[in-house]
Order: sequence, then C-alpha cells, then structure tokens
Amino acid sequence: MNGADEVVAAAPGGPPPASLDWKFSQVFGERTAGEEVQEVDIISAIEFDKTGDHLATGDRGGRVVLFERTDTKDHGGSSRRDLERMDYSVSRHPEFRYKTEFQSHEPEFDYLKSLEIEEKINKIRWCQTANGALFLLSTNDKTIKFWKVQEKKVKKVSEMNVDPSKTVANGSVGSSSSLSNPKMHLANGGCQSFSSLSNDISFPPGGIPSLRLPQVVTSHETSLVARCRRVYAHAHDYHINSISNNSDGETFISADDLRINLWNLEISSQSFNIVDVKPTNMEDLTEVITSAEFHPTHCNTLAYSSSKGSIRLIDLRQSALCDSHAKLFEEQEAPGARSFFTEIIASISDIKFAKDGRYILSRDYMTLKLWDINMDSGPVTTFQVHEYLRPRLCDLYENDSIFDKFECCLGGDGLRVATGSYSNLFRVFGCGSGSTEAITLEASKNPMRRQVQTPSRPSRSLSSSITRVVRRGKCFLIGIYHQINSTPSFLLCLTLLFRRLITGAESPGVDANGNCFDFTTKLLHLAWHPTENSIACAAANSLYMYYA
Repeated sequence: MNGADEVVAAAPGGPPPASLDWKFSQVFGERTAGEEVQEVDIISAIEFDKTGDHLATGDRGGRVVLFERTDTKDHGGSSRRDLERMDYSVSRHPEFRYKTEFQSHEPEFDYLKSLEIEEKINKIRWCQTANGALFLLSTNDKTIKFWKVQEKKVKKVSEMNVDPSKTVANGSVGSSSSLSNPKMHLANGGCQSFSSLSNDISFPPGGIPSLRLPQVVTSHETSLVARCRRVYAHAHDYHINSISNNSDGETFISADDLRINLWNLEISSQSFNIVDVKPTNMEDLTEVITSAEFHPTHCNTLAYSSSKGSIRLIDLRQSALCDSHAKLFEEQEAPGARSFFTEIIASISDIKFAKDGRYILSRDYMTLKLWDINMDSGPVTTFQVHEYLRPRLCDLYENDSIFDKFECCLGGDGLRVATGSYSNLFRVFGCGSGSTEAITLEASKNPMRRQVQTPSRPSRSLSSSITRVVRRGKCFLIGIYHQINSTPSFLLCLTLLFRRLITGAESPGVDANGNCFDFTTKLLHLAWHPTENSIACAAANSLYMYYA
C-alpha cells in the first residue's frame, strides 16, 4: 500500500525520473472534527481547463463551483514551469481562489417513466474560451447544459435628472412652478388643462409630484454572471456517464450505458447516434458502455470502455454508425482464474488519453492499466492498486463497495499516473521507462502521514463466529446460484467465508502493510494539472490540492 506493489511492465521512454516529493497546497471546504457532511455537498466531478488557470468542481446538489489561479498573475499568467525556465524564483506553491458558483441542475421528475432525476453533476468539461468568457459543459444523469461565465460591469443608478433649482426638500416641484404651468401632469402620464379642471379640485401642499427619471451609469465594478446558453436534453434513455469535447472545438460526445451520441455545440435540438450496443433482445445484453473519451488531437477518433474490461477505438470516418471498431484493447484472462467476481472487478470505470494521444489510461476496480494505441496485444504497464482487497471481495460485494467507480488521471508530461482508493487515499505511479515510483498519499493537510494501525482483535467465541457466517451466507448462496459452468465461483465464496470465520476480518480492516482502510471514506474523483505536477482531489465535500 505504500509503494511495494508490483509494476508489471514499463512504458517506453528515457531514464526514469526521480520520485516527486508531494506537499500540501490548499484545501477548500475542510471539515471540522465531528462535522456531519451533507449529501448535497459531496463533490462528484473535478476538471482543470486546458491552461490550468481554472478549476471546476460539481457536487451532488447540482452546483458548479469555479476556482481561479492567483499565483501566476504577477507574471502575465505564465505557468510555473515557464517561470522556472526564465529563472524566476518560484518559492510559493500554486494558489487558487474561489471565483464563483452557480446552480447547474435541479432535481426533476420524469412523469412518463415515473423516474426521479437527480441533480448530481456527473461530469464537467471545459470548452474553448472566447472574448474573455469561460465556457463549460455539465451533465447530470439525463441533461447536458452549456454554460457561459463572464465578467460584466455593474450598472448603477447614479442620480435623478431633476433640476435641483426647482426641487424642495421633499422632492416635489415648488407650487409656484406648478401653478405657472398651464397643464397638470397626472400620475398615469396624461395631462389636463387647468381651464378644464373643476374648481373643486384642490392641490396638495407643495404642488404635484413631478416624474423622476433615473440616470443609469456603468461603474468600474464587475460581477461574474453564469448564463445557460443551451440545453441538450431528451437524447438518452439511460444514465449519462461521460461527456467529452472534440479537438475541433465544435462537437462533443455524450455516452450512456448503451449509446454514444455526437452533438454540435451550436445545435441542441438534435444529435447523431454513433455507437449503439443495445441488442434486439435485452436478455442478450452482455456488456455496457462505462466511459468514453475523444482523442486529444484527432477529431475523428474516440475510445470507449466496457463493463467487460475492453477498450474500443473507433474512427468516425469509417461509417455513420460505428458498429465496428478500428482497434480492440483487452487483456486475455489467465486460464483457471475465472470466478464470480471476475467480470465485476474487470469493469473499467474511467479512461483518459495521454496529452499526446499515444497512450490510454484505464482504471478498473483492482488496477490501473496503460495502453499503447499502436499495440493492442495487451497493456504496456499494469499498476496494482487494490490487490490487497482480493481476499475481501465477498465483503465488498455485500456492501456494494465493489461497484465503486474510481477515476484516473495522467500528468501533463505523461511520466506519472494517479488514481484514488479507500480511506481518502490516492496513489501516484511513475510510468517512465524503468520507473518503480509508487507513492500513497492521504487527502489531508499531511499527505505523507502514516496510517493508524488497527489494534489486534481478541479471539471470538465459536457461537459469535457461526452467527457471522450465517449472516454473511448470502454471498455463499450467490456464489452457488451464479456458477458459470465452472466451480471457481462456488469455491471462492466458500473459501472466503471460512477464511473470514478463521481470521475474523471485518471492515474496517488492514492491508498487507498493516495500514487500516475504511470503505466509507473513498477518494473517487481527482484531476492532474495539464502542465504542472499538481493534483486536485475530492474527499467528500472537501477539495484538496497538492504540488511537487
């Protein structure tokens, strides 16, 4: 858990770089001891823009929060690496400040399907900036929105255009001036001649109030305004799991479990279905789409992953409906290694292209894999992330933790990758040639602190152990029911149950190094700065930032 995991292979490149020394930078929304986290405040998406000067987060309450970098403004927005190249002394760490936030999505109800639609933000993607305005896409389970965030000058009412020489203290025009006027102005804007008025009409003291027109001027103050430019809706029958911008700056894709749609940013009324894996008979469904991503430089190429652990590279030039793939990336299953949990832990939760588009990083439950798009025989590098959890797969299945979807990210230089884990930990691996770098960090102000070890447990009585076996017997029965023409499923669950009876392991437990792990605290979302060694990660409602 602290760097001893095996690196199966190494990506091609130069000599391995030195391991980085990660330091705490900032935290937003830090919890106090004992503070209860509200469900709507939990962060569900993180994304840097292409320059790295802006960071966006989305939460389960449907809000998008924007942060702006402040430590490079003194040097015209130059990146940290550029400043070091120009011999500037960069003593301060990267600093971001809160910029603005807005409500992106609201909870909805689909009356046709009797389905509640959560406001939770699933993904955020930055678009190209224009005229000083920021543009981004955000999506929940069903609806994608295109937002424009721009600074606008504040307009204020400065003064009234009433002649001050003809006003009195109460703001009314003097009686002498009113009486000298042959016409009386009424409240509704009309006027009436004094000659036509009845002698019974009496004028209020001080005369009749005159019409006051405000004078609006533009001040030097500015405020950020977020405006929804377009809404892309009613195109997905299943939950949207991915959105990705095209390098052409004009189109983007959205993916759900069975389909991938291609959109034009300027047209929200229609989209084109480019991938459809839905079978004629839903009983024949064997896999679903889990993630999709456009190539960073080739506008005709995109990749999508599946629940079977495969990645398909498709070329939009081949056909309008990309039923066939240009390349298929999958790792062959070892003979005799199949079990009830094999397909569950093989499901890919996230894929990312490297900055140059040469490599694809994928995350499944147990591992990180780095793929070369020119080599489809297998991954060039495999990093073991959760191998220590393999003996506890039965427990993970019972508490649904085995279905957690961890994201992954690559450094801008392509030399390192990162992903999250349990106990608010995240792992950074070196993927340069010959690199053995594998660092475990904690999302806290002291990322390198040692985890508290779990004290030894007293021995349990036989009766209590039998009770636990009966309570956990559901997994045993599942293993019997789901045998796939082989015995490993049955044997695995039987072995796990009796191992559990003997060792008494239960959550929270310990890994191979004696470090405790907690399934209730998980670090699912993180992002790597595009040009620097800086990582932003979400631990519940807190946003932590680190640099090296």
